[in-house]
Amino acid sequence: MKQNVIEMHHIIKRFFEGQENELQILNGIDLSVEDGEFLSIVGESGSGKSTLMNLIGLLDRPTEGTYFLDGIDVNQATDANLSALRNKKIGFVFQTYNLIPRMNALKNVEVPLMYGGMSRKARQEKAMGLMEMVGMSDRMEHKPEELSGGQKQRVAIARAMANDPSIILADEPTGALDSKTGHMIMDIFHDLHENHGKTIILITHSEALANETERIITLMDGRVINERITGGEPYVS
Repeated sequence: MKQNVIEMHHIIKRFFEGQENELQILNGIDLSVEDGEFLSIVGESGSGKSTLMNLIGLLDRPTEGTYFLDGIDVNQATDANLSALRNKKIGFVFQTYNLIPRMNALKNVEVPLMYGGMSRKARQEKAMGLMEMVGMSDRMEHKPEELSGGQKQRVAIARAMANDPSIILADEPTGALDSKTGHMIMDIFHDLHENHGKTIILITHSEALANETERIITLMDGRVINERITGGEPYVS
């Protein structure tokens, strides 16, 4: 029986708390995610998707509610504990890639490994393997400005996998790509899910991409308004 890696109960998130401009973005979110699940979180702009992703990814803390990540009580953890947990458990993929312009593709993938104290040779070998996994072996020496959007996102996925996280958080990872390239990126996520056992949470506006995941959570005004199971089949043109 699979275990839940994420357990969130009655999550409330407020900004500017106690001030005149106090703003409540999340209004009592309940969310459970199984180990090895591929799900999507959808909703219009302002629905709370990005705020929820920041909480799941330990980039922020809830104002109220409980969050257990792999059995660890996030509310009780220190900032240092959360940082270590985030680096170990979670890989991030963003719409804007967030690659370092002055570094070539291979060096970008190596960055998370540098903080882990891995030797130069070992991290280079691991980064090369990750680049091969995403089909970018022939672009290792290219800088981001020399790569297409789809190629940049492949590098970003390889970097997200550097510390072998159990969870991949992908925030609009195809938002800046054309539909064909977007589906190629989704194929990589399917491979990570099916062949590498990764738990993947996709934040997206696209119903078509969401339908490729196993479960769709729909947010509106900071609340879950719908949840449905899908076939989770990759798109076929």
